[in-house]
Amino acid sequence: MSNIVLEAQNVSKHFTDGKSTVEVIRGLDLKVKEGEFISIVGSSGSGKSTLLHVLGGLDRPTDGSVFLNGKRFDNLGEAERGYLRNQHLGFVYQFHHLLPEFTALENVAMPLMLREGTHYKKVKEQAEYLLEKVGLSHRLTHKPGELSGGERQRVALARALVTQPKLMLADEPTGNLDRKTAVKIFELLQDLRAELNMAMLIVTHDEALAQSADTIMHMQDGVWSD
Repeated sequence: MSNIVLEAQNVSKHFTDGKSTVEVIRGLDLKVKEGEFISIVGSSGSGKSTLLHVLGGLDRPTDGSVFLNGKRFDNLGEAERGYLRNQHLGFVYQFHHLLPEFTALENVAMPLMLREGTHYKKVKEQAEYLLEKVGLSHRLTHKPGELSGGERQRVALARALVTQPKLMLADEPTGNLDRKTAVKIFELLQDLRAELNMAMLIVTHDEALAQSADTIMHMQDGVWSD
């Protein structure tokens, strides 16, 4: 039986606005196995991005529990959650969120630099390797402002993978890309997933990307739908 990388048990997320309470996620269960690719699809406002933030430890659930590699994750302090994110999770967003003052190489190397005891030579080698894998070995010293939209997203992908995470969480990773570039990003995701035996959980409106997943989860009004 495959190992469970991430598990959510009866997870809910509510937001209070004055006297009213908005239920964004309502009692969801989810298991992501090692090497598995799951896509979550649904209309805007269905709760997909909020769920991804809760699963990745960027936000706490109002109710329920999240487990990462079998360890309760959601009830930890911010520093502990940050440490586990750096060790086991990779994140890719619709907007690349690269640091504009740093080069592509430096942006990719950043997550590894945050790890204690990691030697710069190893960090540099791993960052260069990932940038080569995403076809950007000729752009190592370029800053985000000097890169195209597709190139910036490939740098963000390399950054998410540099720590060799057990699970990648991606929120509309191709939402700002043209069709040709989006297809290339899809192919890169699949190739790197196979190489690293990495699980992927992707929120997307893109039917082509969703259909390439092992499992498609449909979300509506904060719950799973048929």
